[in-house]
Amino acid sequence: MSFKNAIALTGGIATGKSSVCTMLKQHGFKIIDADRVAHQMLDAHVDKIAEIFGDVYIYEGKVNRKKLATLIFSNKDERLKLENLLHPLIKDEIQKQALDCERKNIPYIIDIPLFFEKRSYEIDEIVLIYCTKEQQLQRLIDRDEMSAIEAQKRIDAQMDIDEKKELASFIIDNCQDLKHLNTEVEKFVTYIKEKRQK
Repeated sequence: MSFKNAIALTGGIATGKSSVCTMLKQHGFKIIDADRVAHQMLDAHVDKIAEIFGDVYIYEGKVNRKKLATLIFSNKDERLKLENLLHPLIKDEIQKQALDCERKNIPYIIDIPLFFEKRSYEIDEIVLIYCTKEQQLQRLIDRDEMSAIEAQKRIDAQMDIDEKKELASFIIDNCQDLKHLNTEVEKFVTYIKEKRQK
């Protein structure tokens, strides 16, 4: 399908994508959240997860996401198994939601953490949420209460944030405080509005 009105929002883990999406919602943007869709797909395919990875990753009829995450971020082969199962399901659901926005002919955001890694969507407008690698590591440690080694493993599973920065069409800087981030988001909203008026 054509993603004519779509804007891909991406970044690295713990760079602040969720905070930016919350601000963009306040500006009236529809957000399609790939991570949320992924969680829905996990819950809908519990039996398949148990079959591939074992019952040890299921708790009270649901996928134990934290336990599964520890496995897939420490083992590339296991990560690929999960991606091969989930990514087609996620893409199908995102396309369904995107089609509704395309019919309305309005700009909308698809929050795709692995946009550059997977290249699964033909979207020209790409906004990157950026912070330094040092900030990214510390924020992940603080947010998820994990060790520096575990946090670094998760960061290393993604493309380097500075490489992503070179590929994006717009950068939202999240190296400072919330006030600064809000100003950055407002600049982005202005940029999108002006672009659509051309």
